Amino acid sequence: MFFSLIIPVYNRPDEVAELLESLVQSDYTQDFEVVIVEDGSTLKCEEVVSQYQNKLSISYYYKENSGPGDSRNYGMKKAKGDYFIIFDSDCIIPKEYLNEVDKALKANYVDCFGGPDRALKSFSAIQKAINFAMTSFLTTGGIRGGSEKIDKFQPRSFNMGISRKAFEASHGFGNIHPGEDPDLSIRLWELGFETKLFPNAYVYHKRRIDWDKFSVQVNKFGKARPILNSWYPKYNKLTFFFPSFFILGFALSFVLLIFTNDLLIKLYCVYFFVIFLVSSIQNKSIKIGYLSVTAVWKQFYGYGTGFIKSYIKVIILKQKPQEAFPELFFKK
Repeated sequence: MFFSLIIPVYNRPDEVAELLESLVQSDYTQDFEVVIVEDGSTLKCEEVVSQYQNKLSISYYYKENSGPGDSRNYGMKKAKGDYFIIFDSDCIIPKEYLNEVDKALKANYVDCFGGPDRALKSFSAIQKAINFAMTSFLTTGGIRGGSEKIDKFQPRSFNMGISRKAFEASHGFGNIHPGEDPDLSIRLWELGFETKLFPNAYVYHKRRIDWDKFSVQVNKFGKARPILNSWYPKYNKLTFFFPSFFILGFALSFVLLIFTNDLLIKLYCVYFFVIFLVSSIQNKSIKIGYLSVTAVWKQFYGYGTGFIKSYIKVIILKQKPQEAFPELFFKK
């Protein structure tokens, strides 16, 4: 099987250098190619790519900005492989990654897979805290951490594989962002393809974000979910509402305090203490434990408020998603 690694990039040459260097260290002995798609960047990575021409089978394409989903589609159309593996530019790939994917596909072939993400020791304290929030079983991030049902997994495009056959049948990613990952997964299911989690095919995901960017990102995730629910109601889950319930419950806990009922606020305090404790132990750092409390709060608040706003506009008021939230849609 010939793998084509598809990497869209936007103004991140330094990240591309780290990613490509990690691929040079791969212990996979079969041939594979790397396809870099520059999505209208003003800070190009072409010079970085040229430094790896003799180390990797690599091609570089520049196109006008049209979003990550369309750039991945562009790369897959240009690629030579019969199986595509998609990475975000802020990923670092373990040397055994391709061997793990090859082994999993040979053992139980599937036309689309996703893998989890982890944090490297070299990541900043905030990056590690955000990684905890996005992957821990104690948060909604447990899906990325591997808790979602393995044989009905919705792969995330920072670490995702899809066969040429499945890509051609589905036409790849749509123009919603974020939300293009579950949208593609559901369309693949409707076409009869299977998706799976490959637990051992993990990447180190840097999450190049500060607190403000993280808040904006998870808020967009929240806005995208009711849109997807309106498109695919049969795949709606109660768990999608949990962050909104969490935020509303937190507000209710303060109302109850007025009536001297402090039970609910105590439960929230216990939850955040558990977050602090587990993260501190897992990361061997009290500082990261403290920052993880902040990250989890921002995750729930951002996603929950975005979900509520989108639910009102799209589900209740029946507004067209493209008109209600134009910032979530790229024009092709």
